[in-house]
Amino acid sequence: MADKKLKVYHYAKCGTCRTGIKKLQAMGYELDLRDLFEQPASEAEIKGWLRLSGLELKKFFNTSGEVYKEQNLKDRLPGMSEEERIATLASNGRLVKRPVVTDGKTLTVGYKEDEFERVWG
Repeated sequence: MADKKLKVYHYAKCGTCRTGIKKLQAMGYELDLRDLFEQPASEAEIKGWLRLSGLELKKFFNTSGEVYKEQNLKDRLPGMSEEERIATLASNGRLVKRPVVTDGKTLTVGYKEDEFERVWG
């Protein structure tokens, strides 16, 4: 069977993250946890997320977060280049939708139980 180890980018005080982490542990995964607030993802890591996920960059923004609203990103992001968006996302871990979970080949962003079952189950 494949190595059951995942890297999880999360925030320790986030209830959704805790739920996702418990779910992955219950599925038998060994988790490498990284708190995004203490150690934000680098631009290179975010580019890697994009490659692995095939998702649009905007899917990685925590659009309900305070920092997103404070920085008025809803209005600013459409006018930014992809490089600027990646730099913005890397500048503050609070901007990242979480948890981000990866095994190096596959990646999920946010927590939806059915998606976790399908992708990691």
